[in-house]
Amino acid sequence: MIRSVVLRHALVAFVLAASGCASYQPAPPAFHEMLDQPYRLGAGDRIRVTVFEQEGLTNTYSVDQSGYISVPLIGAVAARGYTAQEMEKAVAAKLRQGYLRDPDVSVEIDRYRPVFVMGEVGAAGQYSYVPGLTVQKAVAMAGGYTARGNQNNVDITRDINGKVMTGRVLTTDPLLPGDTIYVRERLF
Repeated sequence: MIRSVVLRHALVAFVLAASGCASYQPAPPAFHEMLDQPYRLGAGDRIRVTVFEQEGLTNTYSVDQSGYISVPLIGAVAARGYTAQEMEKAVAAKLRQGYLRDPDVSVEIDRYRPVFVMGEVGAAGQYSYVPGLTVQKAVAMAGGYTARGNQNNVDITRDINGKVMTGRVLTTDPLLPGDTIYVRERLF
């Protein structure tokens, strides 16, 4: 009797554990499609705006939590969701509205928004994004895996076109600015 109760509890525990693992889906196709898209600005990015022959307007601007940068003379300019080329056009268009006749504007990304590494790593936290950053490199910046860390794959939470998605990816996958990496505990 006791043995059958123990076996039943073990079976229930196994089914629950297996169903918990099965509930996670691999990363949706949009995860990898985003890698081929032009980079879109978001809160936390810092851009360098150069207005040629206008030293007072050339500066580094941070994208605030509302998704705007604040430029002298023209005020707030929407930046969230724009590429660097789109920002060049937006700033130039605002400058043409009574400030400069034919502004020549250049925008480049000065600093990307950070990535976040959590879970079974040595030092979970926020880390600077650099182009070419992979999951492995981000985990290395975070002090490597703990003894319990799953080193095969991780869960990434990513903002894709305004929708936050989570998916499981290999540790060799590239990251995007703003990604949150979660290193799970391995079962055995």
